[in-house]
Amino acid sequence: MKTGSEQNEQVIDFIGDPRWELVQRVIESPHLIGSARLRDFLLHVTACALRQTPEEATEQQIGIHVFQRSPGFNSSEDSIVRSQARLLRLKLSAYFNAEGAAEPLIIEIPKGHYLPVFLPSQAALQDPPVQNPGTTAASSHEIPLAPVENLSLSNLPPDTPVKRSGFSNRHWQIAAGIFLVLILIVLTGFRTWYRYPASSEPLNRLWSPFLTGDPPLVIYSNAVFVGDAKRGMRYAASDGSENESPDRVDSYTGIGELIAVHDLTSLFDQRHADFILKRSPLVTWDEARARNLIFIGSIAENGSLKELPSTQDFTLIATANAAGIVNHHPKPGEPETWLRPEHPLTRDYAIVALLPGIEPNLHMFVFSGLTTLGTQAAVEYASNPEDVAELLRYATPDGKVHNFEALLEVSISGGVPLQPKLLSLRIH
Repeated sequence: MKTGSEQNEQVIDFIGDPRWELVQRVIESPHLIGSARLRDFLLHVTACALRQTPEEATEQQIGIHVFQRSPGFNSSEDSIVRSQARLLRLKLSAYFNAEGAAEPLIIEIPKGHYLPVFLPSQAALQDPPVQNPGTTAASSHEIPLAPVENLSLSNLPPDTPVKRSGFSNRHWQIAAGIFLVLILIVLTGFRTWYRYPASSEPLNRLWSPFLTGDPPLVIYSNAVFVGDAKRGMRYAASDGSENESPDRVDSYTGIGELIAVHDLTSLFDQRHADFILKRSPLVTWDEARARNLIFIGSIAENGSLKELPSTQDFTLIATANAAGIVNHHPKPGEPETWLRPEHPLTRDYAIVALLPGIEPNLHMFVFSGLTTLGTQAAVEYASNPEDVAELLRYATPDGKVHNFEALLEVSISGGVPLQPKLLSLRIH
């Protein structure tokens, strides 16, 4: 670890470097001025790039030096670096689309690592300055551009002269790259339009408490098993007697929960929002009480839900011979219990519930199926604008989104959940 004096000396070495000066403008912009952690994040990884020490910009090192995690912290269980990197990417994009649109360089942090890349901006490519013969980049205050194939990390040497004599092969390469990027943007836009033909306004109304302010805490189910993949696994005894078993396994979750987190990620990314992801055994009371919460998974496998206010009208039940939903306050014509078929599994049930949070003005979203497929269908239902529009017709009798519990029936074919159907809804 470097001392403060060593770090200050390196910062002094960066003075005059156009990349370091660009970062200073970015962190003083409205997008980052109010976030000390994101500012420190960007300064740290930029310094690593400029002094060519990528080993100091790993997830482990960033967690220690920027977010004050203890040495050796488990980054697979603590996603602080990944979640903040995603937020930093959004902030950088917002800066270069607004007040930074005229910058000669842009900063990107490619997904998969945390070192920034400095690239010529669209403005610099469209309107290259004309350089007089014999004038160097340093004397004309022009930011030198390295060859395209070398534009990465610290490869913009301040004293490299810029030579522009006609439309060179390098310019053709840049133009071709821009053209390909535009094609990808068009195709991505078409895919989004095709998948979500309806207005996104219903989604914005339903999810608005979770899309603003501090990122919500997404808690996914994490059952405890005994055994291994070769000899077979089974659920650990519910009485806790096998908690100390040497072949105890608590690192698995269901396929449906995995797909549900992917759907949530897409929904949040499209709205430039972020969330913090944790498996249920790692959630502490202190962090849960201060945030909006999103639970994904069966209550039977999500221990965090057992200690929090739960649903009042619909309850998941499971016995050795049957599983279903208890309807505590049946409406006329409704059964007291909905049971799913066991063999073959062609139908499942799930609950989507918007509930009060632990503290006033906070909220909880619960997506809980009898199986992992039901949980997946519940999140897909709440991520689809047409389904949400149907849900809001019942959950907004006076134009305001009320807390509610919704019961879904999910058809299953070939191990895949199909279009869920809203069976019943209660407003709180």
